[in-house]
Amino acid sequence: MSEQAIRSNISNRSLKLVIAGIAAGIVITITILGLAIAIFVKVNSSSSSTPDNSPSAGSLLGDSIRIEELMDHLKEFQRIATANSGTRAVTTLGFNQTLDYIRDTLAINTDFVVSSKYFPIRQFGLNSDPILTSSINGVDKTYTYSKNLATADFYHIDFSTAVDFSAFVQLTAIPNVGCSDDDWQNANPPPNGRVAIVKRGICAFPDKGALAAKYNVTALLIYNDGASPDRVSPIAIGLGQESFLPALFLSFPVGQELANAALSISNNTGVRLTIDVKNLPLSPIGNICADTPTGDATQTIVIGSHSDSVPAGPGINDNGSGSAANLGLAVALARLFKTSTYAKYKYRVRFCWWGAEEIGLLGSDYHVKQAKISTVVGERLSDYLVNLNYDMLGSPNYIFGIYDGKTANSDTPVTALPGSNKMTALYRQWFDEQKLPWNYTDFSGRSDYGPFLAEGIVAGGLFSGADGTKTLDERNYYDQMLGQGMGGIAGAIHDPCYHRQCDSIQNINAFAYEKMVQAAAYVLEQLARQDDLKTWLYPEGRQIRYRNQPPKRKYDSINEYFGMPYA
Repeated sequence: MSEQAIRSNISNRSLKLVIAGIAAGIVITITILGLAIAIFVKVNSSSSSTPDNSPSAGSLLGDSIRIEELMDHLKEFQRIATANSGTRAVTTLGFNQTLDYIRDTLAINTDFVVSSKYFPIRQFGLNSDPILTSSINGVDKTYTYSKNLATADFYHIDFSTAVDFSAFVQLTAIPNVGCSDDDWQNANPPPNGRVAIVKRGICAFPDKGALAAKYNVTALLIYNDGASPDRVSPIAIGLGQESFLPALFLSFPVGQELANAALSISNNTGVRLTIDVKNLPLSPIGNICADTPTGDATQTIVIGSHSDSVPAGPGINDNGSGSAANLGLAVALARLFKTSTYAKYKYRVRFCWWGAEEIGLLGSDYHVKQAKISTVVGERLSDYLVNLNYDMLGSPNYIFGIYDGKTANSDTPVTALPGSNKMTALYRQWFDEQKLPWNYTDFSGRSDYGPFLAEGIVAGGLFSGADGTKTLDERNYYDQMLGQGMGGIAGAIHDPCYHRQCDSIQNINAFAYEKMVQAAAYVLEQLARQDDLKTWLYPEGRQIRYRNQPPKRKYDSINEYFGMPYA
């Protein structure tokens, strides 16, 4: 077959893949919207028709939680998002107004000591469209950049640095998917000083970027893997705040063609890149913490939730639900402390709302790093006994998910494991006593508890589900425990609006949400009433790890941040 015929064949196949990808995208969008409506109608209508006023397993704090107040907080978050282009993401007015609302609510309803701390994050923008040109054996080809990803050959990567090659730079294809040192060391020719091209898959995009930087590449090209019609076009990703590498994301056809050419030693394959990045100032992002005015500050219970949404939507479940739960717990506790019948806790409770979780757990990681170097009593890492994390509590096709201490990362300090397993059991105890179903959920550090746990601080929390699918067994189990029709919809994801525009006030399952917040209240009260909480959590003593590694990210790249796959 002639070279012209081969190129024509590749072009035709690429066109078919793109068309198939567009069609698949339309079908997926319609399906998700249909599921969102179906789940909300079925599960929420069933829940609202079955009022439940049962006591919260002997928890006065749990009994004082008012679902109406929680929903009012969520309605205010929705109002803020609606007034600000439908989002509460960091660096937007919607995010800043969310922080204002949290501070105002605490000031009006509590006597807690409220503080705000700010940390800088990088912003990203382009002055002009990037340019990508290849040269294979002297034949030059310029590719199409477009914000319409279905028609683009390539797309920019957030937090790429600027570059302008005056000549073609030789290309090296990284074997496998570039997720290990072996992959990079086995590349031929070695990638040092060259542009590396690597296929999407297995590990997170920032991991590929970190390895590329380690092996001193001049620039990085990542391309889609073509594994399915929706993995053909380029996608919007980012390599994270720590990345300082020129990078672009290519479609599968373009990436495969260049990788194949680079793999042949007989070919002379190079690329020219131009990426013109705006010089933007750092943006200050806020954390808020509110401390009970009483209790031992050297023995602090930290309760955290993140206050930001993704840019794509208002983030009422993710994570307005956690933010509102935190507010509800703080206000209810302040109310009880003002009575003569509810004894104050011997331990200080610190309620915190972390910023920039959605782009890498930045707020909680900043807080932990500051605590590591602080010498102020009550602000040191050693003053923290436990971190309770609430991130997504009202998913429409919900699970009652409990962080499973047994699934902590293998490098978690061993002294944090007994207490974290006790936290799992304590949450489980409440659901068992209430005769409610529950599930274990992953505890690998991918939400704001991660930086705490990695430093040896006991952690626990709840999670109602994101883009995982409810199985038939799971649905039947919930039906059996709650009543027919209350178990949700098998085969549908837990939150069809996860990281989407439809994550609005209509996306909350009020029944599940109330139960989750009551469970959180019960656990707080049980911890606060322990005679010696430190020994109970750390029977083998404490080991605070002082590390310098970046935190585990909940979302490994900006493409998942915008509601797309992340690897």
